Amino acid sequence: MHTLIEDRLCLFALHSSRAFGERLALHLGVSLGAHEERNFEDGEHKSRPLEDVAGRDVFVVHSLYGEPNESGNDKLCRLLFFIGALKDAGAARVTAVVPYLAYARKDRQTKERDPVTTRYVACLFEAVGTDALMTLDVHNLAAYQNAFRCRTVHLEAGSLFTKFLLPQLAGLDPVVVSPDAGGIKRAEAFRQGLAEALGRPVGMAVAEKYRSAGVVSGNLLVGDVDGRTAIIVDDLISTGTTVARAAAACRDGGAASVMALASHGLFTDKAGEVLGGPLLQQLVVSDSVAPGRGGADALQTKLAVVSSAALFGDAIMQLHNGM
Repeated sequence: MHTLIEDRLCLFALHSSRAFGERLALHLGVSLGAHEERNFEDGEHKSRPLEDVAGRDVFVVHSLYGEPNESGNDKLCRLLFFIGALKDAGAARVTAVVPYLAYARKDRQTKERDPVTTRYVACLFEAVGTDALMTLDVHNLAAYQNAFRCRTVHLEAGSLFTKFLLPQLAGLDPVVVSPDAGGIKRAEAFRQGLAEALGRPVGMAVAEKYRSAGVVSGNLLVGDVDGRTAIIVDDLISTGTTVARAAAACRDGGAASVMALASHGLFTDKAGEVLGGPLLQQLVVSDSVAPGRGGADALQTKLAVVSSAALFGDAIMQLHNGM
């Protein structure tokens, strides 16, 4: 049983993240807090809690991915305004629970006068009084932790993927593949967890990747995948180009089969075309981004979604109870 100070913990989920919030509330054994979101004719909006939050420990769920009717910018603005309203209403602490954090990929200057957007987003959260931010598998963990002065909680989906894959890997020889040099630490952490769960060694490989002006190149693979099950691990899939290049390199290297794991399945419209062919046998993502996106429709036969509600719920509990 979870130990909760139920009269002090309060959980809200903004409208477009309500399905995720309901799964989270079910795991926690609480009800979602009542709130209002009102749109005005000129495109402006307001959000406010409809219950007393004074002195309470408040968690607000909102995943900041873009949708046809609501961009990541729109969602970020709504979340910031709602957090500000909670603080003005006397909330003792407000934690933003953000399964997918927008702008986390732009964490450093790669060209002259480039913005460091991750840091600017951190400043916005802090400006409205956010006490803590909880998210899943950001693009660059060090950049995320350094950008925020408020408390940060970083969750990883590796254990969810390991649990999902274990029954499928019996009798197979898996090798974990990072699709680029920047993802080596993430892939290595997953490899270690998978090897421990399987009770036997798991190999590692790294694909070559260069990106300039939005163009991805590179097709070399370092590591042995011949006759093995290649498992590509990345933080997100958007157009699918990075994963497709890594999968092609694995196929060229003689891999018996190839699957891909990504914490965030953004799946733009192009992804269905890029990943819909025979390169990949399976795609596994978390539920940080709601299903039903255009690029995912063509991938349904190979796409699996694992729930992260328990992962977030346990982290909320530990934070609430001072652990």
